[in-house]
Amino acid sequence: MIVLSGTIGAGKTSLTTLLAGHLNAPAFYESVDDNEILPLFYKDPKKYAFLLQIYFLNKRLDSIKEANINKYSVMDRSIFEDSLLFHLNADLGRSTETEVDIYDSLLQNMMEPITGSDFQKNPDLLIYIKVSFETMLQRIKRRGRSFEQIENDDSLYDYYRELNQRYTKWYADYDLSPKMMIDGDRYDFMNDDTAREQVLADVDQKLKKVLG
Repeated sequence: MIVLSGTIGAGKTSLTTLLAGHLNAPAFYESVDDNEILPLFYKDPKKYAFLLQIYFLNKRLDSIKEANINKYSVMDRSIFEDSLLFHLNADLGRSTETEVDIYDSLLQNMMEPITGSDFQKNPDLLIYIKVSFETMLQRIKRRGRSFEQIENDDSLYDYYRELNQRYTKWYADYDLSPKMMIDGDRYDFMNDDTAREQVLADVDQKLKKVLG
């Protein structure tokens, strides 16, 4: 089970597609285009922050269940990042203390090992795509989702900047599985064939170490 991580616009979906094809593995994508709550969150984050993250938690566990059926699988976001995103929204006053307590308790309960079961919840490898704040903004603008654009909401600039900074600490503290980092500024694997081949080679090398 390979899980991608990284801030908005890091290239998680693109690398998921590349790795799935490279490994002949099923890909599991975050529910975005068919997510009716996400645009509502950007319009009124205080009202919809909790609901959105509960929605994502539910979808994420569904993906983990399906991934367990396959020898290899690639997911475009980890369930652990949901906590990072929700706690950022909580710090920005977009959720209540009660909602935070409920969310944390639910996540802990969901990820608790099941006695006597081989059902795997943590990934075998987490891949973090690190990008600068400037690259993050460029890619958000390039993909063109209207509700994500900072031109439509000045507060998004500060939100994105804080999110990008928190990811650095989140990855440094992550210890639930083997992990590796890809420099998304240095390796533009979405547009550069040479960078793409290098990233795939680096992942192959890491998988050999992880899987033995």
